[in-house]
Amino acid sequence: MSEDRSSQERPRGWWERFTQSLRGNVEDQDTLLELIREAGERQIIDAEAARMVDGIFRMGELTVRDVMIPRAQMEVIELDMPLAEIIARVSEVGHSRFPVVGHDRDDVRGILLAQDLLRGCRGNVPALRLTDLLRPATFIPESKHLDHLLYEFRTGRHHMAVVVDEYGGVAGLITIEDVLEIIVGEIEDEYDIDEDVMIAPREDGDFLVNALIPLEEFNAHFVTHLQDGHADTLGGWVAAALGHVPRTGEVVEEGDLRLEVLRADRKRVQILRVTPPRGAPLPETTPQGNA
Repeated sequence: MSEDRSSQERPRGWWERFTQSLRGNVEDQDTLLELIREAGERQIIDAEAARMVDGIFRMGELTVRDVMIPRAQMEVIELDMPLAEIIARVSEVGHSRFPVVGHDRDDVRGILLAQDLLRGCRGNVPALRLTDLLRPATFIPESKHLDHLLYEFRTGRHHMAVVVDEYGGVAGLITIEDVLEIIVGEIEDEYDIDEDVMIAPREDGDFLVNALIPLEEFNAHFVTHLQDGHADTLGGWVAAALGHVPRTGEVVEEGDLRLEVLRADRKRVQILRVTPPRGAPLPETTPQGNA
């Protein structure tokens, strides 16, 4: 009986402290966040909800500069590209929106939506011009806070903005997905594997491989001989083979070995699908983790 009473008092004690904080009895944000984290740990509120609230508070502290895609890693469409090449590029990269630039990346002419390109091509418009498909670009300073940017995204009903520096040059790019990931975290997909797992077999005979696997370990496991004097990991080797930061969907073939980039961010490749040569000795079929 006393245990039941005690379990009922604990949530009420936390709730009283929390409601008091809303009345101004907590003087700083850190104390309020500590109460929310404590509620998550005690399972008074969902732990994921507590983490999301923490992310909401972080948005007020972070600026666009902290999460933007740097200028050098922006995927852009050049204004003078042939239509067939544009379609191939959009299909290869897989993004829904692209900045369209003129003579260089500081000359952003507008934003191309993949759906607008698809509609234009389906409409059999004679002499379809890229400029007819462009939507106005939104420009924001890199010092803007993320909470203000999210409000602008919502009220302006656009999902991408071009980031400019103090001199007016293009510094990078940011999307509404970049902002929301601060709150909800990176969205996982069917190709996610645990961080400590290096190799995971698939039912179709392929393998999901963590790009951080040491090159020596990969070679030993798949009986291959990938070498690069500057790369220590499989991801580094793939980046060197491609000559740039790998993009999702890109494929590298080395003899009969096929490596497809399944997940990559703006900095590095994360997950690869490895198709071993036919007839080659099969690797172990249990997931391989770090030693």
